[in-house]
Amino acid sequence: MKQLAILYALAGPALVRSEYTVADSVDSNEVFDGYVSYSIEFSSFPDFAGNVSHPNTYSETLLDNLGRIQGTKPYIRVGGNTQDYALYDASLPYALNGTVDPSRSADYPTTITIGPSYFESYNTWKNIKFTHGFNLGLGANRSSGWQTLLDTVPLACKALGGGKLHLWTYGNEPDLYSTSAQGPVRPPDWSESTYVSQWLNGTRQIKALLEEHCPDLLGEDSYGYMAPSFAGVGNRLKAPAAWAAGLNEDRNIKLFSTHNYISGATSPGVTLQGTLMNHAVTKRSVDAHITEYNTILSQSSGPVPPLIFGETNSLYNQGRPGLSNTFGAALWGVDFNLYSASVGFKRVHMHMGTNYRYGAWQPTSTELATIGTKAPYYGSIAVAAALGSRPATVMEIPLDSQTSGADLQPEAAYAIYISGTRLSRLLILNMRSYNTTHQGAGLEPLPSPPPRGQVEYTFRLPSQSSSSCTKPLAAGDRVPVRRLMANGSDAITGITWDGWSYNYELDGGRPVRLSNVTTVGEEVVVEDGGVVRVGVPDASAALLEVGCS
Repeated sequence: MKQLAILYALAGPALVRSEYTVADSVDSNEVFDGYVSYSIEFSSFPDFAGNVSHPNTYSETLLDNLGRIQGTKPYIRVGGNTQDYALYDASLPYALNGTVDPSRSADYPTTITIGPSYFESYNTWKNIKFTHGFNLGLGANRSSGWQTLLDTVPLACKALGGGKLHLWTYGNEPDLYSTSAQGPVRPPDWSESTYVSQWLNGTRQIKALLEEHCPDLLGEDSYGYMAPSFAGVGNRLKAPAAWAAGLNEDRNIKLFSTHNYISGATSPGVTLQGTLMNHAVTKRSVDAHITEYNTILSQSSGPVPPLIFGETNSLYNQGRPGLSNTFGAALWGVDFNLYSASVGFKRVHMHMGTNYRYGAWQPTSTELATIGTKAPYYGSIAVAAALGSRPATVMEIPLDSQTSGADLQPEAAYAIYISGTRLSRLLILNMRSYNTTHQGAGLEPLPSPPPRGQVEYTFRLPSQSSSSCTKPLAAGDRVPVRRLMANGSDAITGITWDGWSYNYELDGGRPVRLSNVTTVGEEVVVEDGGVVRVGVPDASAALLEVGCS
């Protein structure tokens, strides 16, 4: 990607919002460490991580960036659809052999064999904890699939020793096994009870193999699963029914993992403004999972594991050009992640794969895509900066467009607290569309883009907020402002966070401060009564450092 000039001149109409009072404290609902995490497609993992002789240092640089900001490097889940296609071949001289069948999927192979060297990829990144996905799709109904489980558990556990293991998964989106667009692997009468029976049988075999080959990974802190990893809440199998059927009978599920995509890449009516840059759509999508989880909580006699998104992104089927790869998708990612945190999700794994349109980065150059940092990565950086490295609780601040119940809600705001009692930061998203390229494709600049609008937001801060955490903010104090910016919501290059670029071309993904960004070093002045005002240009986000860091 070429680095475009960053010129954020504002000449459009300005809107002024109501004054919003920010609570002085909230009930603690802290997110987990490494809240900003990733899910990597099983077939793409060797591309993202490389191998021992050729590690992918670019990917690790991008993970390091996030680790420095949020205090813990992202947790990596290796899985996705292709984990349920992968069969093992001990004689394969390289990591993975995959065949793409365009009638099933043009984006990833659906016939896959992996060799012993596949597991080398777990040894290329430092200080990362992984979740490895085993094949349930073929593992429970084909002899070759079951043999793959027997053969790969010893290899996976040996590769993930020494503190690299986070959890295991067994099966990806089994609620779609009988209806998958890539080809059903279960009969039409596929049920929750049958799924649970197969899942228990497989996970018990995994445990038996660990006892034989890696007994050190069977401790309370090292053995467990994220499950059920269902694709959504409206498919053939339902998570509450699976839970009631005994999915956690062995009490080995450590995280309740669900998957989510806002919409389909080819679904009718999907637009950047109406779908991704629309808090109403994001809220409905996330809330459906909260309703499902609460149903399980109400029906369960025992404890239910914490809730995470084990796989998620903007538009399923790997996203759509002009939507999932744009700056607008980065703004969506900020809204999605922070709203999820505000309603109880403890960690979010954003999914990606080689050549995927919605990926945070392209790990290597191919015939279809060039290596590089993509717009959604900047959304990850902004979320990490908003949460910081200390235990954080997120609270949504209802804005005018949200309280009206409108179908289009192009804005959102969040307050972030330390230990639930000290306000730390405010993040404001103005997701009103502002396009500067031909047909919004991000490729051909408009010769004369329209003026860019701006919204002024006013917040009344609690009295104990202070940049030093030792004295209240007073009139005349200054609050730093950091911005997530691009030339427009349709931009696919020229994106910055607080003036920093993470582009591959500049320094291999390391942060580089750009000299042509004008929105750096900003501050707003606190007025009487703890009032702060900040202007947020259309299609951008602003982070106010109002308290404890």
